This record gives sequence, structure tokens and C-alpha cells, in this order.
Amino acid sequence: MTDSIAREKNVLEFNADAASNKGYLYSTSDKLSCVIANRRITEAILSLTVIAGKKVIDIGCGDGVYSIELLQAGAAEVFGVDAAKSAIECARIKARGLNRIAFQTIDIYRVDEPEKRYDVAIVRGILHHLYDVKRAIDRICRVADEIIVIEPNGNNPVLKILEKISSYHIEHEEKSYPPVLLDRWFEACGGKIINSLYIGLVPMFCPDLLVKGFKKLEPIIEKLPGIRNICCGQYIQQIRMFEKGPL
Repeated sequence: MTDSIAREKNVLEFNADAASNKGYLYSTSDKLSCVIANRRITEAILSLTVIAGKKVIDIGCGDGVYSIELLQAGAAEVFGVDAAKSAIECARIKARGLNRIAFQTIDIYRVDEPEKRYDVAIVRGILHHLYDVKRAIDRICRVADEIIVIEPNGNNPVLKILEKISSYHIEHEEKSYPPVLLDRWFEACGGKIINSLYIGLVPMFCPDLLVKGFKKLEPIIEKLPGIRNICCGQYIQQIRMFEKGPL
């Protein structure tokens, strides 16, 4: 399968998801595990950076739910971009009537083409779906002074098993990366890792009976060096851009 065909297949899957569900199930679901897992990610993002008063680009914005959260956190403006046209249509509907927020269908490999630089780029759960991660990172590093990246923790053995056996993970070409590798790729583009976090113990779409137990353990696990690197579900990087170098 060529790179272009692989990319088109991936985007088609997300277009179908957004069109059939009026958004993405993981962002719009009222299932307890999804609500708690998403809230934890948002809390972690806002603990690392100041969004208020900033120009923010949300790369891989999907159906716009998280972009609207950034606006509600006080961003001066939010620009959401995604390759899935159906997702962008959903985002525009969700943001109808709101000011200082806009969405556009843009391939991540062309995200640097609009000649505007942002204060902060949020890259939430997109890199592990891509066929050429290093090329995408090269483009991302051109558009903002600060980058917050949220990715599934590639050190987590349960996640690696799911990527092999789960039909959803396979259909959406999910392939998480070790955090050390993500750090290296951004550093190669002139970025400096200012902060990093391992967070989250509640899996999305987890049975409600298990959610409360996982949530009680979560703050404990997140504080245990070594254990958190393996058990937590998400890895978050805060990156400042300096001189850009080749990958």
C-alpha cells in the first residue's frame, strides 16, 4: 500500500465515523469512562500551559469538542484543522454562534502552509494514526512557539496488545510510539522538551463498574516513577521551539 493510499484510507475511516455519529464517539459519548478520561487529559493540558489570551491552533481537531474547550479556557482565538471533512463539518455545527473560533479541512502534512504563527499548538491524539509521523512533526514545528502533544503511552503493554487485536485500533491504524522516541523526533526539529507527564488510568469505553476503582488508583500511579511510565494511558509533552533542524 502506497503512502497516499494509506493516508486516504485512514481519513475515510474518520470521515465515516464523524458522519455516522455526528462527531466522534470518544469525544461526544456520555459514557462515564470517556467523560473521566477526557477530563483528565484536558486538566493535564491546562496544568502545563496558559491558554488564556493565546492564539491557539488545534491540529487534528476532529469534531471540535476539544477546540471549544480551549476557547472556553480563554484563548484569544482558536483555529482547528483536520484532514477529515466530515469532522470539520461537525465542528462548525458545534461551534455555531461562537466567536474567535474557526475550522478548516487541512492535511496535517500541509499544516504549515497558512502563513501564520500561533502561540500554542495542541496536538491531541493524532500522531499515532499517521503514516509518516516524522514528516508531520516537521510541519507541526513550523507553526507555533509552544507545542503540547498528547499521545497514547507507547510503553503500555496493554495498549500494544489492543493495537494488534482490536478491530477499531486496526481499522484506524493506531500505532503508539515510545515517549523517548517522540521526544527525540521533536528535538530533531529544534524543540526542547520543557515538561512531560504520564497520566490517566481510566480507559475510554471501560465498563462503569471498573471506572471508580481505576480513578481512585490514578493519582497514586501517576506519582510513582517507573510504574507510571508503563501503566498510565497517556503521555503528554510540552515543547518550546528554538532553532529548527532536519529530521
